[in-house]
Amino acid sequence: MAQHREEGSISAAGGATLSVRWVQGFPKQNIHFVNDSTICYSSGNFVIFINIETKKKTVLQCMNGIVGVVATNIPYEVVAFSDRKLKPLIYIYNFPGLTRRTKLKGNVLLDYTLLSFSYCGTYLASYSSLPEFELALWNWELGVILCKKSQPGVDVSQMTFNPMNWRQLCLSSPSLVTVWTIERTNQDHHLKAKSVKLPLEDGSYFNEKDIIFPESLPKDLIYGPILPLSAVAGLVGEEAETFRPKDDLYPLLHPTMHCWTPQSELYVGCEEGHLLMINGENLKVTVLEKIEDISPMGGRKLFSPVTIAYQKGGVLASGIDGFVYSLIIKESSYKVEDFLQVEEHVGHMMFSPSYKMLLIQAGKGSVYIYTFGEEPTLDKILEACDGKFQAIDLITPGNEYCMTATYSGDVCIWRIEDGTCISRLSLNTPTTVLACSPSSFTAAVGTVNGSVHFIDTLETASPEEIHMVHLSDSEIQHLLYDQRGLFLLAGTLQGYIFVINAKPSSSFQIFGYIEVIKGILQISTVSVLETDIVEVMVLSPLPATGRSRLEIFTLPKILPLVFANFADERGRMRDELIHKFLYEIDHSLSSAVLDFQSRIVYGFCKDVPYICCYCLPEKEHSGIFILKPYQKVQSKQYGPGMLSLSGHGSWLITRAKCGTLYIRDVSTLETLVRCRSHSHQGHGIQSVRISLDGQTILVNGRDDGTLVCLRWRRFGGSLACDILQHCQHLLASLSSTIDDENVYLSMKLRESLDVEPEQTAIEKEVKLFSNKRKEIKRGIKELAKIVLKMMEENEAEDHIAKLEQREFGLDLDELDRLQKESEREVAEMRKDVEMHNLAKRYLAEIIKEECWNSMAVKGRALKCFHIPYVVENFPMKERTAEELKEVKRVLQQRKIETECLKLRKEIIEVQSAMTMVKKPRHEEEDEEEEEDVTVKDTKLPNYLLGSLCTDFGIHASLLSSQLELHSREEKINQIILLKITIQKHVPPWQKAKKELLAAQKMEQWLQSQANDTRHRALMDMMGGVLEVKKEDILRMVIPQPAFMAKPDAIWTEEERKQFKEYEKKVRELNEERDKYRKSLEAELRKLQNSIQESTQNFDEYLKRLFERRVKAEMVINQEELKINNLLFSLLLDEELSTRETFLNNYLKKKQEEKSQTVEAIQKAKDDLDLYKEHYDNLLAEDKVMDRSFKKEFSEIPSYQVDMLYKLFKRRPRIHKPKTHSEMASLVPFGERPGSGKLNKDAFAQLMKAMDDLDNTNNMPEGLDPSVWNHFCVTRRMKVENEQKVKQKAAGLVEMMAFLRKRVDEDEKVQEEIEKVSHELILLQEEKVKFQLNLTIQILLKQGQVELENFQLLLEYPDAILINKTIIEDLNAVIRTQGHKKVASMMESKDIHKGIFQIEWEHKKMEMEMEDLNQRAWDIQMLFFSKERQKYLSEPNYETLVAIQIGIMEQTIAVIDKTHKKNVENCRKLLKKLGKFSNQKDVTNYSLSCNLQEELVAVSERKDISNAMGSQLTFEKIAKVQYENMMEQQKLTNISKEQAEQILVLQAEVERLRMKTYPALIPM
Repeated sequence: MAQHREEGSISAAGGATLSVRWVQGFPKQNIHFVNDSTICYSSGNFVIFINIETKKKTVLQCMNGIVGVVATNIPYEVVAFSDRKLKPLIYIYNFPGLTRRTKLKGNVLLDYTLLSFSYCGTYLASYSSLPEFELALWNWELGVILCKKSQPGVDVSQMTFNPMNWRQLCLSSPSLVTVWTIERTNQDHHLKAKSVKLPLEDGSYFNEKDIIFPESLPKDLIYGPILPLSAVAGLVGEEAETFRPKDDLYPLLHPTMHCWTPQSELYVGCEEGHLLMINGENLKVTVLEKIEDISPMGGRKLFSPVTIAYQKGGVLASGIDGFVYSLIIKESSYKVEDFLQVEEHVGHMMFSPSYKMLLIQAGKGSVYIYTFGEEPTLDKILEACDGKFQAIDLITPGNEYCMTATYSGDVCIWRIEDGTCISRLSLNTPTTVLACSPSSFTAAVGTVNGSVHFIDTLETASPEEIHMVHLSDSEIQHLLYDQRGLFLLAGTLQGYIFVINAKPSSSFQIFGYIEVIKGILQISTVSVLETDIVEVMVLSPLPATGRSRLEIFTLPKILPLVFANFADERGRMRDELIHKFLYEIDHSLSSAVLDFQSRIVYGFCKDVPYICCYCLPEKEHSGIFILKPYQKVQSKQYGPGMLSLSGHGSWLITRAKCGTLYIRDVSTLETLVRCRSHSHQGHGIQSVRISLDGQTILVNGRDDGTLVCLRWRRFGGSLACDILQHCQHLLASLSSTIDDENVYLSMKLRESLDVEPEQTAIEKEVKLFSNKRKEIKRGIKELAKIVLKMMEENEAEDHIAKLEQREFGLDLDELDRLQKESEREVAEMRKDVEMHNLAKRYLAEIIKEECWNSMAVKGRALKCFHIPYVVENFPMKERTAEELKEVKRVLQQRKIETECLKLRKEIIEVQSAMTMVKKPRHEEEDEEEEEDVTVKDTKLPNYLLGSLCTDFGIHASLLSSQLELHSREEKINQIILLKITIQKHVPPWQKAKKELLAAQKMEQWLQSQANDTRHRALMDMMGGVLEVKKEDILRMVIPQPAFMAKPDAIWTEEERKQFKEYEKKVRELNEERDKYRKSLEAELRKLQNSIQESTQNFDEYLKRLFERRVKAEMVINQEELKINNLLFSLLLDEELSTRETFLNNYLKKKQEEKSQTVEAIQKAKDDLDLYKEHYDNLLAEDKVMDRSFKKEFSEIPSYQVDMLYKLFKRRPRIHKPKTHSEMASLVPFGERPGSGKLNKDAFAQLMKAMDDLDNTNNMPEGLDPSVWNHFCVTRRMKVENEQKVKQKAAGLVEMMAFLRKRVDEDEKVQEEIEKVSHELILLQEEKVKFQLNLTIQILLKQGQVELENFQLLLEYPDAILINKTIIEDLNAVIRTQGHKKVASMMESKDIHKGIFQIEWEHKKMEMEMEDLNQRAWDIQMLFFSKERQKYLSEPNYETLVAIQIGIMEQTIAVIDKTHKKNVENCRKLLKKLGKFSNQKDVTNYSLSCNLQEELVAVSERKDISNAMGSQLTFEKIAKVQYENMMEQQKLTNISKEQAEQILVLQAEVERLRMKTYPALIPM
């Protein structure tokens, strides 16, 4: 593998440098063909070329960082790529030499996203990302931009030139397809874009209407003009030209890929599965229909095409299903056939230049080549890994193989010699780190789930996983073997470092763990051969203080023997046994390593680019020791850097975000060598690994997915001697360990292959636990029965009490998970319900605040007692300060206007009074009184006010008449005044209610202020009662005498008397009670009647109030209708102003375009005139050379001059290279149009052929050689001049076409300007008409307006508004005069009727007399013919007639026979004429075909003649004579038609005259 450039710095010792040995990366962009056998793609800082036949790779490095986009030009065999620095450049390199041809520098700020070469010519198109979004056309040979165009905000996914026409360029994205046309005039180039109108998502076409000038807007005859939606939206800028409401936006098809056809058409694949065909000239889109057939390959459906490639008869398309389909296209339909199946989904396809191979690029980066007509047809050129390289390491000793691990878990082994992949192993788990053991052929891989997988690499062709250990639930961030391979240190995310035995023979025993601070940055070890310990240093950050902490501990070599004493019960290793010391540094470090003498710490500062050295204290300490730097070296690297030591500890390797690798001397920190293998755009270098002998350096990029292998050049001297000696010494000491571990690995491999002992152990285990298994199975069956019974019982329960099916599972973990999931769902549901309730409460508060709290007048209602009437008040809000200020302003303005109007009237009256004759004093007083009256009666009637507000006592004197509201300010003031009148009115019942409430409040206040002395005296003297009421007496109960408890037989007389008195009192009390009860009942009935009457009166009053409330609501609705009409008129006025502003802006824009087109036309004309002048001069020179030939050779004989002149006119024939028939049949584009390169090659071939003609063998006999040489020079000059004339002629035609296009554009812009001007005039007329044509509201009494069949008249262009009394009076006068007129007309009619009757009878008698006279004359002149005489004289007249009839029949038969013979002859003649006519038709058809060709030729000559500005005179004369003849013939035809019309009219007049003339019936 070769590479083009390298970057290095020469060391002071021997000038050693680093170069790129090979690069391993996978394509993230599309792959390109450089020629028929080489492909290329970009990876990181490199462009990688792969030979398809040999699979050899060649590398081209970009020295300015990561490679952006790549493009290739196959005819010129050049490759172009861009970098991604600020203000990026485009580099053009030759292939296979890989020498830079040119460098293109544009004005792009950030990045190029697309590059594309034209198929013919030296044109390169580039497209940039934000902020420019610039399309530029380059002449890459000259390194200049020919033209460019910016389209802000438009991202493009694909850009291609038309293979048959370099003037067409297609740019596509998921939302649009644009075809750019490149127009050229002389040396100027221009870009013109046309967007393709894509169909809708379902494949139907969208009938797009003109947004700027809509033609089919309806006309509203009442509310004024209906304007476009952009005017309604208030848009006046460029956004109004493309504005569409959301309801009018329909999802369109989303293009994914496009390709050109030889007919300059485009095939476009869409996400929705449609295939479009676009005409390259008119951009007409055709949705190709799929011919339904049996689904290919097992009923699969074709997904949306991700990539397509054109082939003869159709295209090849692929999607994400891993299949390539052949779409056979015929006219407007296509048929799908299976073509090829790939292992993964296809991301890109393209044909080789010869169309013998198809390149298929998979989505993950793998590359396949399909060769037509060969076996095997599908060859994998590049197999990509699943994801970027996450970690790398070298397999001991590091000079043969290396390992990589991707995030998805793919572990690969690569050969260091050439970078080929030896084997691949998938762990099927996300990995983080990788480390190879120095003491055995094993590797450890850390994963995200906290596990470490150990892989056997003894057999590099077939690695396998031999062990796996789960260390923690957090991911493994660091894996590190010490230099001697004794221990494996695994650092986790939670700050735990696990110590594992590195030897496979110990089954990778875990010794314990050490707890450090979370977020470990780096772990470094020092394990030299002379010591028995391994020193470990851990770097961790302290974000709270901005410091860094170093923790150093030691692990003894004998740890595998005594590790039980080093760790506690939980496995945590004791700090006192591992001699753990803590250090802190005042500033933050991103990396730190410990030197091999364990005395110095090297740290890379995080915030500043410095490398610092710290000395460790010699004495032991307790607590935290603060380290101070004793040496600082500034680094040219920026970003967080990382440090590492080489195997022998003398080299300090630094890497950072800048992507440059530095190797320094560890003692002096001087730079030995540097190499830039990656860039900061890919976030620099992730990891570096160096072999034990230092010969191989492996560098891995962080985000660019590139693995770079570096090697030394001029590596020798002390630089190489030290590391080689250390490598030999270390390998010698580790050789026995490696051999032992290899033996163990090979034995374990054989054990894994031996299946029989394992099978025997399994059989023994089955026999041993057979009874236990039976018991477990029996228990499971019983448990299953119980569960089934429970499930049946569950089915019978209610829906609420029923359990779900999953709750009967016996998996405790699953049940726990389901329980947690259900609790989580309940919590989420509860949270959603709470949020929903909170939202509802918030909405309720908003509604309450808006509809109740903010109301100055709360909403109240009164209900009737007996009828279903409810009267509600009008809730009103309190006016804000701004509203009050606006109302005050409007009222003041209206008062001022009223006073001004009065003063104007007075001034006019005074001026008129001074000019008039002086009147008597009393007449003037009367006039003043009348004026006063008129001033007082200036109020408008209700039908002109448009409402009944005056009937409610509302003062409307400040309101303007509806007929005077023309300006916008007047309408706004009227709206404010109308709102005031609505809010000012308070219904009478509300006034009464307010008065009643005020009286009650006053009475309560007086009662509270009165003196309460009288009340206290009454309470003290009489218990608060002035007199005893009757109901209190009747409430009393007469007590029974005490003797009534004894039997009445033992009563005494006195007791009997007392009993009689008791009975009497009881009886009297009962009578009084009955009387009082009857009086109370009567009073109750009276009160009920009174209440009934009061409630009925209340209902009647409330009913009248309800009617008045209805009228008030009617008035409010009338006023609101007036306000809405005014608001609508203001809105329409604003829309008209918006539309007018937009049209003015659009007109200004078109006028600017007009000025630009005029300038372009003028410039094109000037250039054309100048170019034409040069062309004429060149043509004249060519003719002069032809004419002066004989003069120039006048000294030689004439016959020799004639021979030389014939040779002078002779031109060599250039044989075009014949393309291979097989290639011609494969390549669909055939021979492409000529380009500058082809023209140069043709001219070179012509000059080469001229060399053959200039040979002396072609010299005529007897001619002087000097004359022949002079002749050859003259002829060569003539040929060169002819070539220049041809080029100039082609340029002239091109410039004329360019001028014609500019003229067409100018005419189109002029038409648009005229259209806009016309639209603007119409709009202004509409605006004036709208301002004058007011919408007023008129009140009409019910019953006066009658409409039949609802036929409404919406237009009254000639109507005026006047008082109806005038019309009624005028109608009464008209009615009276009409009656008189009718009576007079009836009388006149009767008189005329008698006269006409007498005249008619007179004429009738005269005609009868004439008729009688005529009959008499006819009788006298009666003719008596011979036939009549014969009839009277011949007795057998009938026989004679029969004879004559027979003779006539014979004659008719003869005539009939003759007629049939003539008809037969005519038929034969017609048949001959038909044949003759067919011959004439054939002749005419051939003549018409020739005529079409002649017409085409005539049209071409006419165009040429018109373009050249010359026209023959006889054509003008013939045209004038023809026009005169046509005019004369037209006039003759008109005169004939008029004569025929006169004759017809005369006949019609005669017919009408005869019709009206009275006809006499013969008597």
